[in-house]
Amino acid sequence: MSTNKVNIFDTTLRDGEQVPGCKLNTKEKIELALALEELGVDIIEAGFPISSPGDFSSVNEISKIIKNATVCGLTRAVQKDIEVAAEALRYAKRPRIHTGIGTSDYHIKGKFNSNREDILERAIQCVKWAKNFVDDVEFYAEDAGRTENEYLARVVEAVIKAGATVVNIPDTTGYCLPNQYGDKMAYLRTHVSNIDKATLSCHCHNDLGLATANSIEGVINGARQIECTINGLGERAGNTSLEEVVMVLKQHKHLGFTTHVNTKLLNPLSRQVSDIMRVPVQPNKAIVGANAFSHSSGIHQDGFLKSAITYEIIDPVDVGADTSKIVLTARSGRSALAFRLKKLGYDFNRNDVDVLYQKFLQIADNKKEINDEDLHQMAKQHESVETV
Repeated sequence: MSTNKVNIFDTTLRDGEQVPGCKLNTKEKIELALALEELGVDIIEAGFPISSPGDFSSVNEISKIIKNATVCGLTRAVQKDIEVAAEALRYAKRPRIHTGIGTSDYHIKGKFNSNREDILERAIQCVKWAKNFVDDVEFYAEDAGRTENEYLARVVEAVIKAGATVVNIPDTTGYCLPNQYGDKMAYLRTHVSNIDKATLSCHCHNDLGLATANSIEGVINGARQIECTINGLGERAGNTSLEEVVMVLKQHKHLGFTTHVNTKLLNPLSRQVSDIMRVPVQPNKAIVGANAFSHSSGIHQDGFLKSAITYEIIDPVDVGADTSKIVLTARSGRSALAFRLKKLGYDFNRNDVDVLYQKFLQIADNKKEINDEDLHQMAKQHESVETV
């Protein structure tokens, strides 16, 4: 493929919902689907229609209201699954059936008690079934990360010939190192004769904390779709984080890749997903964590106050976050104290700040963080002493 546009496939409503305790009802799914479309994602995986009447209803209702994004339903390589998904998607303006089967020997032998030739035939058959209902068929080779490359290439070539428009190469267990995952994509690009007829997709899990790195390496090596979730929600340790991959591609302009995501909506949507799914975002989470734009070290604070770019590569405004924060702790320096006092309306000279700083350190040694009330009290006590 010649394009450098990377399609963002959001699976918050399907894979993200698999987090224990995060089950969404149809109304909640519709609310988030509309927000995802506003964000600018290209594909919304709305659910697994055959899994429950509620999931069928959610996919069906989302299909009716989404105008621009592709709406996708997941299936197994089972004819009934595919028929039910097609029915759930019948109102969609851009429907996609996402079907597939495990291709690693771990799955072929341990899960299916089968062999490679039988699995290859089942892969071809499920794509043909799906193609009877929709033009846009995505095939997933589950556990592709641990699938031997030569066999994986055979499967990919066969499913594209059967009509798959997108081929998903999941690192289902989060096992791959970035170079291994990138090499796998590169191998498929050079060993599958009809690869130009389909889009390669990254679907990485975060068991070793490498989901974002693997997805980016996949794109560098030829993939043009990333499957991800808001806040990195998902099975076990989670999926690739949408906000992370989008901002990596945006910040590293030299790579030449683009998305349609409106990055200023990332933080608001992160909070919306966190509230609806009742899963707090870890404070140190990249891009959307509460501390993502906070500075508490004195050295960092001094550098940031002189020039923000010394310690911030992203302007908080660009991702819809609150302004950068100078957090006062025992590690903070005079410049940070002076900055915060000025923000509160106090105009102290350097000598005043020197005196206040000694008092500040006494308090900071006994508190994790100095708040505005503490600063007001310190400033007022200092002013009263000065006027005596």
